Amino acid sequence: MFVLGFPTMFIVGVILAAVVGMLAWKLGWLTWGGAWGATLIGGLVFGFGGLTWAAVLIAFFAASVLLSRVGSVHKARVLADFAKSGPRDFVQTLANGGVAALMALGVGIFGHHSPLYPYLTLAYFGSLAAATADTWATELGMLSKQQPRRISTWQPTQPGVSGGVTLVGMLASVAGGAFMGVVTFGLIQAASLLSSRHWFLQDWFLLPTLTLAGLVGSVADSFLGATLQRLYYCERCQVPTEKPTHVCGASARLIRGRSWMNNDLVNFLATCIGAIVALITSLPFLIS
Repeated sequence: MFVLGFPTMFIVGVILAAVVGMLAWKLGWLTWGGAWGATLIGGLVFGFGGLTWAAVLIAFFAASVLLSRVGSVHKARVLADFAKSGPRDFVQTLANGGVAALMALGVGIFGHHSPLYPYLTLAYFGSLAAATADTWATELGMLSKQQPRRISTWQPTQPGVSGGVTLVGMLASVAGGAFMGVVTFGLIQAASLLSSRHWFLQDWFLLPTLTLAGLVGSVADSFLGATLQRLYYCERCQVPTEKPTHVCGASARLIRGRSWMNNDLVNFLATCIGAIVALITSLPFLIS
């Protein structure tokens, strides 16, 4: 039976998400469109997923924003030629949180007591683990003094070019996935203690599961970035760019990938992979 959630909770979720989104816009963390994207995603997550789901989403967002502040001047200079620079816009928020929003909508349709609920929940956590791991890999990897290598060929590549990896970035992706595992497990324990005064330690498998989902999603993002994601070359400035029109105003020439495969689509696919990995690796624990 398809029953669409609880209207009151959804409205409250939208209001709270709008407040957070507008604050992030005022602080320059999101564009105006990004604030609307955050409002949509946050409203669905809080309204249908509930407080624990919303807290996990806030943890992802807060950690991502804080890391983006570290070495921001250096990062802005490195990413000047690439589409992923600057505050996140509407499409970028959906690229990172779209899968999470769809899982929340699924809960709103099928309900918390549906047999599908555990799977929707795991996919939700896995998608955010992948988004977190990839964000951490990017934000901290760009600070590495080691020259990045293209993950598909292991040849040296320019910092900022999608598909490039460093040891610091790889370790950061592991840390990002592990962070989401710890946060998720901790919030579930807190919710269980508040509601029943008992621990819910059966969910311990989320710790390795979300770490793995984050790492695999991040690696998949890098591999897609190195193979299928579009990369252009500005003949005037003699530099690679992910923008069809370079910042100098000149049209750039496609030298790699597919013109329709941009960074946002790669990010979305990576979160899908993270969701799938979380589901597959959790199946033995769900069955038992």
